[in-house]
Amino acid sequence: MKSSLSVNHLLGIKEINKDDIELILKTAEHFKEIINRPIKKVPSLRDITIANLFFENSTRTKLSFELAEKRLSADVINFSSSSSSVKKGETLIDTVNNILAMKVDMVVMRHPSPGAAVFLSKNVKSIIINAGDGTHEHPTQALLDAYSIKQKHGNIRGKKVVIVGDIMHSRVALSNIFCLQKCGAEVMVCGPATLIPKFIYQLGVKVEINLMKALQWCDVANILRIQLERLDNYEGSNSNYFPSLREYTMQYGINLDILNSLGKKITIMHPGPINRGVEITSDAADSEHSIILEQVENGVAIRMAVIYLLAGKAGQV
Repeated sequence: MKSSLSVNHLLGIKEINKDDIELILKTAEHFKEIINRPIKKVPSLRDITIANLFFENSTRTKLSFELAEKRLSADVINFSSSSSSVKKGETLIDTVNNILAMKVDMVVMRHPSPGAAVFLSKNVKSIIINAGDGTHEHPTQALLDAYSIKQKHGNIRGKKVVIVGDIMHSRVALSNIFCLQKCGAEVMVCGPATLIPKFIYQLGVKVEINLMKALQWCDVANILRIQLERLDNYEGSNSNYFPSLREYTMQYGINLDILNSLGKKITIMHPGPINRGVEITSDAADSEHSIILEQVENGVAIRMAVIYLLAGKAGQV
């Protein structure tokens, strides 16, 4: 296995290859062992400064990146657009260049605009890690999902994974499709036809609108929430995409009775945040089928691996 990534940034899963994914997962395995020790920090990045730039609200991803950075002994600065000069009309490039002038080595960025991370990588001299850009990609989430599947099932190749829910507005879905396919898994998407984008057929995935058929087919079900904040003209119960949340839940909500009726045990995943009682009930989310909390733990190890591997590219950007 190679010892360095083929890229200088992590902008999306589409831009990396299978060897890169395997290296990240292998490195994460090492870091997961470290973060389960009594002393969880390593001095690997003691001379590196990382800026977390979050132009969208985030809890899990932001905390996970910050913890990963501190576990590696990096210096960390956090930026929130709600209390910044962005509110005064400053451009993205000016904002980032002002931060980089303070001798920052790496930037972790979440932004509501698809392609923001790619744009930034072409216009500033810093390593860029995409922590989610609009409805485009969320590469570290896909990597931690793949790692969680490998940890649970021993292998990703040959596994049947269904992604259920709001495929159209999900950056997690797209990154997972790219990642799982590169790792040799079979991928299906499932949800209302109105929430499955037309381009999905070009990605070589199966499409199923019947939830029970999808669950009977799969080994792993990754459940996505309905992204109400991204639905155009959403007004409570009136949506252009489905009649009501109640009807969505009746057709696509997963509960423990459904899981027990399958006649086989499948693994349930969720990238969070969970809308309990909508896409999944508490009895399913907290059941023995679920590895949701394992995903959260694995997220720190994966992000440590990505940051550590890219930090070695600092002089090449």
